[in-house]
Amino acid sequence: MMDTRNNIAEIDELIAGYFAQSLNKEELAELQQWLKFSNENRTYFLQAQELWFSAISANHAIRFNSEKAFQRFLSATIAMNHDSINEIPPKNRKRFFELNFLKVAAAVAVLMIVAGISYFVGSTGNYSQLADVTVEAPFGSKTKMYLPDGTLVWLNAGSRISYTNEFGINDRNVKLDGEGYFEVTKNADLAFKVATDEMNVQVLGTKFNFRNFDDDDESIITLIEGNVAVDNCIGSHKRYVLHPNQRIVLDKRTGKVELQKIDASMVNDWTKGLLSFDEDKLPDIVRELERTYNVEIEIKDDTLNQLRFYGNFMRGSQSIDEVLDVIASTGKLKYKKIERRFELRKK
Repeated sequence: MMDTRNNIAEIDELIAGYFAQSLNKEELAELQQWLKFSNENRTYFLQAQELWFSAISANHAIRFNSEKAFQRFLSATIAMNHDSINEIPPKNRKRFFELNFLKVAAAVAVLMIVAGISYFVGSTGNYSQLADVTVEAPFGSKTKMYLPDGTLVWLNAGSRISYTNEFGINDRNVKLDGEGYFEVTKNADLAFKVATDEMNVQVLGTKFNFRNFDDDDESIITLIEGNVAVDNCIGSHKRYVLHPNQRIVLDKRTGKVELQKIDASMVNDWTKGLLSFDEDKLPDIVRELERTYNVEIEIKDDTLNQLRFYGNFMRGSQSIDEVLDVIASTGKLKYKKIERRFELRKK
């Protein structure tokens, strides 16, 4: 079993990799076993966590510079373990200082400290006192990331995901605001849970898409592979179990749920740069276009709000003007462009 006195270099690599979301399954399991071994190990982990976040910033919202943060983390850790570092064999010391951090920088887009840093006092091992981590995909972009347990997450434009520093150790709970596609790493001991105000999802290992923007009328979960349990939090509070090629649609205003059989093979096409609408209401399409192209679109006639449209576009090669041209070609509406702002009217 690992001991902080004799394996400090290897432990610091694992801890830094955990904070930066770069550990593979074997490394994560190794860190988990080390944390369970003693209160001393958990205390060391929390102290290192303080150093890591202090190397970023204690501000409410910041843009994450992973390279700079890691270098400051190393410097602070060396100072904290000055005597121990000198005892590390040259081979291990070289590995300690030459950790490849490029894979870490690619793993995170925007990191925000959302609760401030609650510094550890004593040796209770209370991880929940520390700050949550939030990753965002700004308007006009999408973000790919890996959670500490290896789960792949795509965030669509204007979306965010947050989780505590217990993730992968004591739980696998995340909170979603917007749209995310998940390929969940299987773990029979820790269920993977996604929470929103309207619906919650619980899985062990699966592939699914969860769309729940605050300003959308509907919340939609579509299952591609595996099984998921879905809880309706605002209507009947009933639990539903989805199977592949099924989706659940919740009307946020009424709490009514509809279970639909669909072809889910293209539900994550947005992760590949495609923009698809499948009988979506115009207001939902407008909000999607605003997030995707970072523009403002106003529906000037309320009668247009009930219209639904089909369409598939390439967000990287087709402009917002081209998309609106196609929608307008249906003969149901027309649009006017005013710089980066668009007005939609009944034709």
